[in-house]
Amino acid sequence: MDRPNDTLRHIVCLHYLFYINISMKALKIVVLVGIFSYVLATSTSTASEIVHEFSNPSFSGSGYSSHVLSIEQLQHNRSKDVKDEAKSAAAAATRAENNTTIAKFIKNVESRIYANLSKQLVDNMFGESCTGTCPTSGTAEVEGSTIYWVKDTSTEIITLTITDPNGNVTTMSVPLGDFNF
Repeated sequence: MDRPNDTLRHIVCLHYLFYINISMKALKIVVLVGIFSYVLATSTSTASEIVHEFSNPSFSGSGYSSHVLSIEQLQHNRSKDVKDEAKSAAAAATRAENNTTIAKFIKNVESRIYANLSKQLVDNMFGESCTGTCPTSGTAEVEGSTIYWVKDTSTEIITLTITDPNGNVTTMSVPLGDFNF
């Protein structure tokens, strides 16, 4: 068994260990405070005024011209896209309108009427279907354009003059005897 002195010795040892443990903690604190004080005493501190700067060029002005150009380019592209979309939609509506059965029918009738008018004009110019004396000139009005033709029997040339509503003139000269096949 333990002797009474041994118990006392154990208590004294624990007391010294406890005291040493507290002393080590205090030593650590003293050393850390000393190092911190040394760093503060030997270092120099510098400071400057805190200046707030906006990162947005609209507020700061820095890089403002490129910012405005970027915004302007985006607005231009968007308005161009809107115009292109509207133009495309209008073209699609026009194509759909021209592609209906009634529109095709009207276009076909119009084409046949113009073909018949041009045949009558050519028949009169070349004297294909005239009885007796054939006309040597003629005038026709088609949608604001004036078509005038004259046959010169001495030179055997037919001159066809077309004047559009804007006053632009187109002239064609056709020889009479060169169309034999």
